[in-house]
Amino acid sequence: MVWLYLLLALAAFAVALKTTSIALAVVCLLAALGFLVACVLGLLARRIGSQSRDESLILDPAELHRLREQAQARRAAAADGGEPPAA
Repeated sequence: MVWLYLLLALAAFAVALKTTSIALAVVCLLAALGFLVACVLGLLARRIGSQSRDESLILDPAELHRLREQAQARRAAAADGGEPPAA
């Protein structure tokens, strides 16, 4: 779809160059600008989407709380000189 916007922008620019009507040329240039902006935004959205993390890897609050409690228990056991609790 992104490349379609680029082709439409090129077509609108070509029509703007070939026309003898000033009003049609202005409309085509504005359309070409709009299609170019849509193309760039589509490419950026695709790039950002490909680099985003998987949402299933994000910890829920209960799991995060459990991991914090385990870390505090290990620190407390290490400070007391005892054995760390078994996982």
